[in-house]
Amino acid sequence: MPAMMLLWGVALVLACAATTYVLHRKMTVGRGPEPDGVFWDLFGGLVVVIPAVLVPAVQWPPAGLIMVFVGIATTAATVLSLRKVARIHAAEPRRRAGFLDDAARHRNLIEQWQRYELDPARTIDFPAMTDVRTAETAALTRAMREAEYCRVTAGTDYRAAVERLAEALREAERAAGVPTPTPS
Repeated sequence: MPAMMLLWGVALVLACAATTYVLHRKMTVGRGPEPDGVFWDLFGGLVVVIPAVLVPAVQWPPAGLIMVFVGIATTAATVLSLRKVARIHAAEPRRRAGFLDDAARHRNLIEQWQRYELDPARTIDFPAMTDVRTAETAALTRAMREAEYCRVTAGTDYRAAVERLAEALREAERAAGVPTPTPS
């Protein structure tokens, strides 16, 4: 009896979770729900859910009520989980408006700094740009690390981190004595 309850309970949980997931995906993703597809997905789920409730209830009547609550709880937990995952995905920096512009600016700032690292003449002319013992250069490396972290981490302000990186690069160049470009 307990083994049968466990077996039907596992089948019920899996069927409720899978059916809820498939129906949620059909309703929220794509061109919209197709009535036939929704019907058959729901029907397929109910083919497992109904026996998973009725068979244990025949053996022990309170089991039917327990199984109904397990099914409802599983469906609710699946919906809540799907919504939480959707919120997490929506918060990813690459899904935010303006991400491509921020990423391009970030790349340009890194390339600008790399010139001091990779060009021997610039390294000789402006040694402070590669010396992290200089406060401004140390702040620049921290700003680079922060911008990279914010680029890949949900819930962070990537645009603000790129702006701090731009400011730190300006300050490091000013402290190193890099001449400011004259506007043409």
